[in-house]
Amino acid sequence: MEGDAYKVVLSGLDELSPRDLYAMLKLRVDVFVVEQKCPYPELDGKDADALHLRLLRARELVASARIRKPAQNDPAARIGRVVVSPEHRGKKLGDRLMVEAIAQCERLYPQSPIKLSAQSHLKRFYESFGFVGVSEEYLEDNIPHVDMQRPAAIASE
Repeated sequence: MEGDAYKVVLSGLDELSPRDLYAMLKLRVDVFVVEQKCPYPELDGKDADALHLRLLRARELVASARIRKPAQNDPAARIGRVVVSPEHRGKKLGDRLMVEAIAQCERLYPQSPIKLSAQSHLKRFYESFGFVGVSEEYLEDNIPHVDMQRPAAIASE
């Protein structure tokens, strides 16, 4: 199976080499800012405290996602900045990335639900992983989005 050629790496920001950080930020900017024609503040101050899930083929970054721990004012873990390299689309890497991201959230924060802000056209994709819409559609950086949530792996008592 082709997916077996991909290595999964979970790192804090300080564990990323300068080249790894550059590759991750470049991929996110290439897709979210350039491809989607959406100028927005990619460097939002949330990467420093996040975990960064990366799929690598050899040393090449092919997909990544950001995992943020629950906050004091919100008990949910968050998955964001989900991105697959344009050169590697059509290989089910988005599926693999989401399975890994959910597994990491459930391992690290088992009593926390998982939230994400989905581009509306990807709502069915996220529903296939157990997420349900919890908001009306809204514009974020001029792109329609919907907030989605998946229940905690372990119900809190």
